[in-house]
Amino acid sequence: MTTNVPLSILELATVGAGQTGADALRATLDLAVAADRLGYRRLWFAEHHLAPGVASASPAVLAALTAERTRRLRVGSGAVLLGTTSPLIAAEQFGTIAALHPGRVDLGLGRAFTPPPEGFVAPPRTEARDVDGLHVPGTPPIDFTDSALRARLLAQKEVIGASRTGQDFRAELELVLGLLADSYVDSAGHAYVSPPVAGAALDLWVLASSGGESARVAGALGLPLAANYHVSPSNVLGTVEAYRSAFRPGVLAEPYVVVSADVLAAETTERAQHLADPFAEWVLSIRRGVQGAIAYPEPGTTTPWEQRSAAEQDVLRDRIDTRIVGTPDEVAAGLATLQRVTGADELLVTTETHDPRDRVRSFELLAGAWGLHVGVSDAAYDLVPSGA
Repeated sequence: MTTNVPLSILELATVGAGQTGADALRATLDLAVAADRLGYRRLWFAEHHLAPGVASASPAVLAALTAERTRRLRVGSGAVLLGTTSPLIAAEQFGTIAALHPGRVDLGLGRAFTPPPEGFVAPPRTEARDVDGLHVPGTPPIDFTDSALRARLLAQKEVIGASRTGQDFRAELELVLGLLADSYVDSAGHAYVSPPVAGAALDLWVLASSGGESARVAGALGLPLAANYHVSPSNVLGTVEAYRSAFRPGVLAEPYVVVSADVLAAETTERAQHLADPFAEWVLSIRRGVQGAIAYPEPGTTTPWEQRSAAEQDVLRDRIDTRIVGTPDEVAAGLATLQRVTGADELLVTTETHDPRDRVRSFELLAGAWGLHVGVSDAAYDLVPSGA
């Protein structure tokens, strides 16, 4: 299967059971070199803190290390969370990278999740449906007002030490745009200049998991949007629709949408399903655990899906049903459907496995099935430091 729609990677630096964070980070840099060689357009790093199974806590650091080891790949954040980092600091971090790697840097910004206030009433759950061949699951039964979950999230925030309270999201994005244009003036009329940011050759992105403020503001400012199908698949169509409805020419003349997806490819369907086996346990730890994502289990060590309770299956079903698992052609076909239904201009895939070699192999197989052009020969990496 061949397509002209670019394919990119969202990386979490997954820590497998029995591995260390250092192991995961070395493997991530090796994966980045492979992604560059295979023809992926960009590689973004997520921001997660205090999760035993995720080592991607510093997107700017990982993006800088990756840019040094690659030749063509765009690097960036998916996303820097404005609940932990101010827009100025984020812009200066990525502007610094762009000064040394101009035209290869993406600054993706997102609003960090905070527990809803006491008395919050969640909207009614949506039902699962199929839209032109794309499965859109119902809303998972996650109660964000649950006292234990609230206590976990608030305690984690205290350990992280994030005392920053996010401001008006549009104003924060406009601050970054003003600094990039070397024209930022605050409400009191004071002008500010940030040398790493002014004129930096980087692209500003907005990441959104719903059709709420983030998607609407991205559209209003004419910024590109990354819509989340891999974590919030029930909302993806509403996210894209809200962005396109709000779009006005700004940074971009036309809307540009990237849609994320969780995928896993292997030589056979059976092999892919075997490697995918621990995913349910990993997602359950995120949604119900005390510390968030556990170290990613080895295949065959977790509770089989059919032995899980109906309540557990209900909590996990949206993520399990929308993960695209199979042979390279099967995964490519699933991605083609996602692209067609959402109208995505680009797809952003993430893959979690216990063994990082299986993750690299999945990206290799998918690159071939998707028709990516191998733009850099192996010989070009002779002088590039390895991830070791």
